[in-house]
Amino acid sequence: MKPLLVLLTEIPLSLLFTAPIHAQWLNYKTPGIPRTADGKPNLEAPTPRASDGKPDLSGIYQAASGRQFQDISAGLRAEDFPIQPWAAAVAKRREEENRKDDPYSHCLPPAVPRINVSNHPFKVLQLPGLVAILYETSNTFRQIFTDGRPLPKDPQPTWLGYSIGKWEGDTLVVETIGFNDRNWLDGDRGHPLSDALHVTEHFRRTDFGHLEIQVTLDDPKAFTKLWTIKQSLNLLPDTELLENVCENERDTAHLVGK
Repeated sequence: MKPLLVLLTEIPLSLLFTAPIHAQWLNYKTPGIPRTADGKPNLEAPTPRASDGKPDLSGIYQAASGRQFQDISAGLRAEDFPIQPWAAAVAKRREEENRKDDPYSHCLPPAVPRINVSNHPFKVLQLPGLVAILYETSNTFRQIFTDGRPLPKDPQPTWLGYSIGKWEGDTLVVETIGFNDRNWLDGDRGHPLSDALHVTEHFRRTDFGHLEIQVTLDDPKAFTKLWTIKQSLNLLPDTELLENVCENERDTAHLVGK
């Protein structure tokens, strides 16, 4: 039988501190959503519209796959993931150290866009001049200002950055800057980011039940050129977010690495 510490090092850290079942407010029907004849949510119904005619992104979503949460380069060809040599060396070292320093494993929020594809849902609230995203992951939030303000000139570095958005047709284009350089882009691979990271997200609700986000990352300190990934999310009707706080964990003291 393997020692406990060895077993712990073989488990992705992001799985050690998350509940196996999502804490949800179950079995309460969401009002105003289209339903089929048998009363089930019609997820293939047309994209809803806000009062201003723009697509209404409001709702609770969860990633169709959490693969990118662990490896943001999953599915990309090597030439489409233009990582700088120093950043590749950092990722290699983090893998060798069993990912023990992943900030998410120490109760800190995942970076953008990693946080969009965790195994917890998030809620979008679309308001005049603002789109808010409430994440069950880390019990945190983002504010995306759509009131025409520019990005801050000299932002104080934060974990999730500063975001502004504008509509281009039926797509909400969101730009985010002002990240600190302490976060990771993923968990298993430990790919780093720098304080120069500029994330551009294209949010598009393809029908009532599905949201797509095309994400372009521009980080000249860690990558040689811009690169893009796609995230697919499914609407979760008839449910709600609940508080998800990382507290009283006692595992990190036993995690080991080289």
